Amino acid sequence: MDYKKAGVDIEAGYQSVELMKKHVKETMRPEVLGGLGGFSGAFSMNAIKNMENPILLSGTDGCGTKVKLAFLMDKHDTIGIDCVAMCVNDVACAGGEPLFFLDYIACGKNYPEKIATIVKGVAEGCKQSGAALIGGETAEHPGLMPEDEYDLAGFAVGVVDEKDLITGENIKAGDTLIGIASSGVHSNGFSLVRKVFEMTAESLNTYYEELGTTLGEALLAPTRIYVKALKSVKDAGVTVKGCSHITGGGFYENIPRMLPEGIRAVVKKDSYEVPAIFKLLQKTGNIAEEMMYNTYNMGLGMVLAVDPADVDRTMEAIRAAGDVCYVVGSCEAGEKGVTLC
Repeated sequence: MDYKKAGVDIEAGYQSVELMKKHVKETMRPEVLGGLGGFSGAFSMNAIKNMENPILLSGTDGCGTKVKLAFLMDKHDTIGIDCVAMCVNDVACAGGEPLFFLDYIACGKNYPEKIATIVKGVAEGCKQSGAALIGGETAEHPGLMPEDEYDLAGFAVGVVDEKDLITGENIKAGDTLIGIASSGVHSNGFSLVRKVFEMTAESLNTYYEELGTTLGEALLAPTRIYVKALKSVKDAGVTVKGCSHITGGGFYENIPRMLPEGIRAVVKKDSYEVPAIFKLLQKTGNIAEEMMYNTYNMGLGMVLAVDPADVDRTMEAIRAAGDVCYVVGSCEAGEKGVTLC
């Protein structure tokens, strides 16, 4: 008896690392010390020593049951972007710059090419956000997970000067809400998605005219990363008063998280076009509108609160970063929460 016969292939692990090295290398920053394969990732703090009061930020998340679609479609090159996005968007939401990222892949069996493809997606997400991929772990779990399945999670560490920290405490009545467009369902609510749509290769490969693509491609579209957009706003000299990453819990849970007591957000549902994938999901599943807004981003991945005088500059900066944005509402005095109208 040996470890391989028990279900863990050490040689496959070595091969995975070799295959992923080229992808990891593309994410390097000058602050990264050493290479892939050490017991820990080393990152120099010299780049932030000129900050008045540097604050470290962190975010950790996974992709939820969205990975099930990757299994069914045998498409594994974008799920890593989702994992990075879910973490770095939270860091950016506080005004921070993501510095580095680490991933964790648990699998039933280590197929080196598949693992390297997943990490390629992680590396792409890191490149989009400017974070270095300085480490990770691939754990083979025979008997615990089916051989063809895996789970993916990770965490990001970022930094912000305390004076630039976005807390929401200065939001006041009259401030404007700006929404930044999402790329689709992102990485939340897939347990409901999988109940609404038949999860078969035939169903996922069905082309929908209103989507302009197959159902599977629309659902698997990677989560949008907003780091560059928020940096562009900061570089434009705009002070973002509050920022909400619209993830699990949709509008009702996430928008109030950026609000101080005594302030209510009012979002106008007709201020932008809800993407077709959400309309199809709601119609097919006969889902109540309130549940949709309480579960999904409904086309807005980030919502910012800014002074009305900064609206034009904010939107110009967001567009310059390649994102689409809308004025979606305002803040008013009232019980802390959100009203959709």
